[in-house]
Parts: sequence; C-alpha cells; structure tokens
Amino acid sequence: MANIVKYQTKNGVRYRVRYRKPDGTQTDKRGFKRKIDAENWAAEHVTIAKATNRYVDPEGGKQRVRGLYEQWLAEKRPFWRETSDSNMVSAWKCHCEAKWANRQIGGITHAEIQAWVGTIIEGSGISSVSRPYQILKDICGMAVRDKLIATNPCDGIELPKLPKRKDRRVYLTIPRLLAFADEASNCRKLGEERRTLILLLGFCGLRWGEAAGLQKRDLDFDAGILHVHRNLVYVNARWIEGTPKSHERRDVPMPRIVMDALKPICGQREPGERVFRDVRGGPIRKQSLARKTGWWTHTLTRLGWQQDDWPVPHDLRHTAASLAVHAGANVKALQRMLGHKNASMTLDVYADLFDSDLMDVARMLDAAVQVEAGMGKCGQNVGKSVLESV
Repeated sequence: MANIVKYQTKNGVRYRVRYRKPDGTQTDKRGFKRKIDAENWAAEHVTIAKATNRYVDPEGGKQRVRGLYEQWLAEKRPFWRETSDSNMVSAWKCHCEAKWANRQIGGITHAEIQAWVGTIIEGSGISSVSRPYQILKDICGMAVRDKLIATNPCDGIELPKLPKRKDRRVYLTIPRLLAFADEASNCRKLGEERRTLILLLGFCGLRWGEAAGLQKRDLDFDAGILHVHRNLVYVNARWIEGTPKSHERRDVPMPRIVMDALKPICGQREPGERVFRDVRGGPIRKQSLARKTGWWTHTLTRLGWQQDDWPVPHDLRHTAASLAVHAGANVKALQRMLGHKNASMTLDVYADLFDSDLMDVARMLDAAVQVEAGMGKCGQNVGKSVLESV
C-alpha cells in the first residue's frame, strides 16, 4: 500500500507518496501539486506495478553507467575467450566510455542512442558499430533485469546493414597444393617446416592458431590422428593460448603425406615443444598477402601464379574441406574435422561444395530404379520358367 501525505513548502501545499519497496525498505516520491496526481502515480508505479511484477525502483535509474559496465563485465568475463575480452574492453574505451560512463542509466533515451550510432558510423565506419552498441544494449538489458529501469532504450534502434562480404574463396587442387608446399621448401630458412605447415593446413583443415599451438605430444602417428587441444593467437603485443574457436577439442585424421612430412620435424622435439616455430624459436606469426616481405607472399611470387589465384592462409582450410568432400566425406564428418559447432554451420559455410550432390541424387535414383526393375524382370522370368516346366 502507498500513503499520500500532505506537506507545506514555501511555494505552497505539496503531496508525497510514501510506500515500501519490494525489499521492505521505505521510500517516498514527493513534489506533487495535486493529491489526485499523487494518487495516480501511486496506483501506476506502486500498487499495479507490484501486483504485476513490473515494479521499478525510481532510485535505480540514478545509477551511473560506469558502475553497471563493471558489473556487466564481471558477469560476462568467465564465459569469454581472452581475445573477446580484449575486443570488448577496447570497444568500450573507444566508443562508449566518454559518451555514457557518467550518465545515469534512467536518463538515457532512444533518440540519444540513435544519434550516437550515427556518430560512430561517420567517424569510424559501419563495421565499428556492432560491438559498442551490443555493450550498451547488454548493460541496459541488465538494468531492466535488475528492475533499475522499465524498458531497454536500445530496443528498436536502427542499425546499418553491413555490406555483403566479397566471398573471395580460393580452393586449391591437389597438384596446386603440392606445388605450393614444394616451393615453400625452397625458403632460405625453415623450408621443410613451411612445406609441412602448408600440407597440414591444406589436408587437415586446421586454423592457423590451432597449427601454431600444436605440440609434439598432440601427434599420434600410430593412430594417424592429431589432437587439436589449443589455439595460439597474437593479441595486444602478446601471445595468448586458449582453446579452439568452438571450445571443442577434436581429433583430426592425418593423411600419409602429412605424417611423412611431420615425422622428421618432430624427431628432435620434446613432447611439450611446439611443432612449428619461427626463425627465433617463437610461435609462428600468421601470414598475410598484405605483407610483401613475408615468406608466404615470396613463395607465391616464385610460383608465378596470377594474384587473383593466391590463397590466404584460411583458404587452405577451405581447400581441406573441398578435398574431403570430393573424397566422399559427409557433412557430419566434415563438421568434426573442421571443429564447427554444428553441422548446419558447416552447410552454411560450404554449401557450394555440396551443390553437385543434387544432380548426383537424380543419377543414383535412376540407377537404383534400373537395378530394381532389372531384378523384377529377372524374377518374373524365373517364375514363368518354373511354371512352364511344371
């Protein structure tokens, strides 16, 4: 229940609503000039709100966004990879902190947020909107959950549509993959290791970070499999070791050509040593076509291929998927090999590899019908012959 109390001010009579919050503490809302206004406010914001579990503490909206950000960060961090943590903190500092940190959560409006999104687009581009917007939306969502505010002001914000990514995907044939690997062996330093790395990426489909984190103990030559247990990435000028992208450790089969290349390299390694190292003995840095001085680019230059046909490192993962499909692997096997979260993700990414299967279905059905029809005719003839003989 809420009580309406009259009190005197220098400007005249005023009314206040005195009530208890759901936690039992007493508070009030004052400043109403008319008693009816106080009664209406009490009915809407206290009596009805409590009955329908929609009560929102008027004082809750005064909390600063900075404190709520710290609470949100503490809730989310246990579930993030370190790279995700770094990206989110950077997005907060670059786009959110100056604008929102000292604001009261209850004072943020939909219009302000829409204008802020436009400012990010103008200053940093469309691709920079997603993370900071998601941070603010999550913080406001948390405030709604904790009944600090009634609704999320981020709901209904118009966001820019990202331009469709040019799907520049290069699939190497086996002859081209072997040519690339053999040419890499001609590098002045670590030639055989670089040849082996290309074969591993192109036949086993590991991500670069998974190959960088590979240790000798992860290779089971007797069973012909390698264990993908870790992912190694370079973030903010330091190496971070974590689990594979989907957090799923997996076993990947090794073709004979990959095992034969790995054995000489691993012969002098200790079980806990990395399989692939740079010239200084550290982890291997990811190669890029933008780096004109890298061994990857130099190798492709020596091959003399047209630049439109140059693969980036991730194209070797696509190549492994293509070779596996053409070798007869089904979607589920490909998903397990690549470490996708589910088979639908594999189909979404590599639907083009399965397009030819549609025509194969018709051909196989035709063949099955012909076989069954042939067997039926054969059976009829046999039966007819038996009856005639009788």
